Amino acid sequence: MAMTAEENERLTRVGPGTPGGELMRRYWQPVAAALELADNPVKLVRLLGEDLVLYRTRTGEFGLIDTTCPHRCASMEFGVPEAQGLRCGYHGWLFDLTGKCLEAPFEDRMHPEARFKDKVSIKAYPVAELGGLLFAYLGPEPVPLLPRWDLLVRDDLDRAIEVHPLPCNWLQCMDNSADPVHFEFLHAYWGNYELERMGLPPSMKQAKHVKIDFDIFRYGMMKRRLAEGESEDSTEWQIGHPLLFPNILAVGDKGHAHLQFRVPVDDVNTRNYTYWTSPREPGAAPAPTAFRYTEMFDQNRRLIGKLDCVGNQDMVAWVGQGPISDRTREHLGSSDRGVILYHKMLFDNMDRVARGEEPVAVIRDRAENEPMINIERGRELSSHEAFEYDRDFGHNYKQTVAGATAVR
Repeated sequence: MAMTAEENERLTRVGPGTPGGELMRRYWQPVAAALELADNPVKLVRLLGEDLVLYRTRTGEFGLIDTTCPHRCASMEFGVPEAQGLRCGYHGWLFDLTGKCLEAPFEDRMHPEARFKDKVSIKAYPVAELGGLLFAYLGPEPVPLLPRWDLLVRDDLDRAIEVHPLPCNWLQCMDNSADPVHFEFLHAYWGNYELERMGLPPSMKQAKHVKIDFDIFRYGMMKRRLAEGESEDSTEWQIGHPLLFPNILAVGDKGHAHLQFRVPVDDVNTRNYTYWTSPREPGAAPAPTAFRYTEMFDQNRRLIGKLDCVGNQDMVAWVGQGPISDRTREHLGSSDRGVILYHKMLFDNMDRVARGEEPVAVIRDRAENEPMINIERGRELSSHEAFEYDRDFGHNYKQTVAGATAVR
């Protein structure tokens, strides 16, 4: 049975007060790479339908506040970072990381007894840095722990962060993560066709899926697949690939692993963060984390990027469904069991939040979180797949690391 329009609205809307938005606000979300503040420590951002200003203080702390100064409604995008917070450039009102007004210069000078600044505040959210990413929490207190996923904290990896702005709803990206069968056609069939059109050799063999399965675990959902010619003893079938609830995909094995964060900017825009890692040679000095901002589509949603790798092919499938996919027109089959299960998890956890309960995969136990949360991953990549990964990683990392602050 197809989804109703009301159900689709409930899944896809992320603004304040919506069921989906209230669920997503229970989790820390990437809001930027730390390197995006390298040239200018104040940046206008949009997250979960809210326009906000991200900044770094002069002492290196990070804050996230409303765009509008509560004095005369000037934009805090043009504020000046101080040691204690961000100062509005219009009349100098200073707000700390919690949104408290510390100074209202003229009022403080002329009417100190009125303590005018104590009567004013600005909306503010906590921000924390981990692994070169800046995470923000937009939900209610008590604030949960920022999950220390293994790739974010391991000290034997070099890292690169690539951001793709996508003109579509975040759920289209995540539904793809619960759909293993698409790999057979989108990448091994159509992907090879696109490579042929570019005069390039095929990148992979089209191995048919024999069976697929899905399991719920502590942090989300594990998708498992068995392709022709593979043994049921393979880790791809025994373990699988984890979808970390609600919007992270963990990809690859311990030697070739990365994370993909599908972050809702608003209802019709997504920021896809690909967090690449590569094992560091023993004894080698850590390389600086690199950053790349890549646009795959122009302002009219037309493709401008190349289709020479798996990730870019995925993005075409996501954006091609429109700003918000009309799931009332879908005809889901047995290959879509993972998508159906994932949607059920979203609905169930929206209901939990509405009842005042904690949704799944929220971390509050420090013993669970430290030193890191190890995620078990599936099979080791074949030599050909490892080459493809290294090619992608090389494109995103090794060419960028020489100018590690290459930020758009």
